[in-house]
Amino acid sequence: MLTLKGRTIEARTEPRIGATLLELALGAGVDWQFNCSRGTCARCRCLVTEGGELLEASTDAEWDRLGPDELDAGYRLGCQARVETAGTIAAVNRTYF
Repeated sequence: MLTLKGRTIEARTEPRIGATLLELALGAGVDWQFNCSRGTCARCRCLVTEGGELLEASTDAEWDRLGPDELDAGYRLGCQARVETAGTIAAVNRTYF
């Protein structure tokens, strides 16, 4: 199960292998903030509170934008974080703005 929380809307959906957290949030009707979908604006930044190990490794864009401290703390970019393995995942949109 995948739990995604935006500004005011929280939804649960099935994780889809290969889909990004942003794609899944928008598909579930969650008010997830984003602008570019390329990993440069960081509006889709999120805190993965459960199941981070079920996501693909952090991308170069995430390393460039977030850096090691935020990545170690569980932050990811929703447009870059792809589901690699099905399981329980929870994330909350935590934009800088």
